[in-house]
Amino acid sequence: MTLVLGHGAGAGQQHPWIRRVAAGLEQRGIPVVTFDFPYIAAKRKVPDPPAVLEQAFRDVWASASRDHEGRMFAGGKSMGGRIASQVAADGGFAPAPAGLVFFGYPLHPPGKPAQRRDAHLPRIRVPMLFLHGTRDAFGSPDEMRNLVASLPDATLELIAGGDHSLARPKGQDPKGESLEHAMDVAAKWMKART
Repeated sequence: MTLVLGHGAGAGQQHPWIRRVAAGLEQRGIPVVTFDFPYIAAKRKVPDPPAVLEQAFRDVWASASRDHEGRMFAGGKSMGGRIASQVAADGGFAPAPAGLVFFGYPLHPPGKPAQRRDAHLPRIRVPMLFLHGTRDAFGSPDEMRNLVASLPDATLELIAGGDHSLARPKGQDPKGESLEHAMDVAAKWMKART
């Protein structure tokens, strides 16, 4: 079993959040493959066009599927998860993933609820797990509940007090237990689908 994990728009695979989640999932028995989208590898700040991002994810997936045995999952933090979902919606993963895991799905830009990024999600034919903070400005708890209720095989885990990185304020959660909980949920969910 392996998770191919895409990073968010603002930082690559060496970001402490990605490294922590990759290490934490591996401690829970889920090997993780991380990678940099081309703009990060080229040290640019602005993300590549969607077609470039999607092709990069497909390429990493193809390589990982040759190198890892067992069922594979795709997902990511924010933009990385959205790109995984777009590839899955178009049937672009071969072999197909056993499921998709979203750490803070960016349903819409903060403060712009009309600019939704979910039209493609109903075309996805594999299970989906949305891990979402209740303070996430990219989608309110109610928006996420309604979204997940509209999808054929989707699960929502709301992280109480979590922001877009699933973190509660340091004063409330100095050890980052909210992210540990999210990793527990993700690992259990993936193991249940292998």
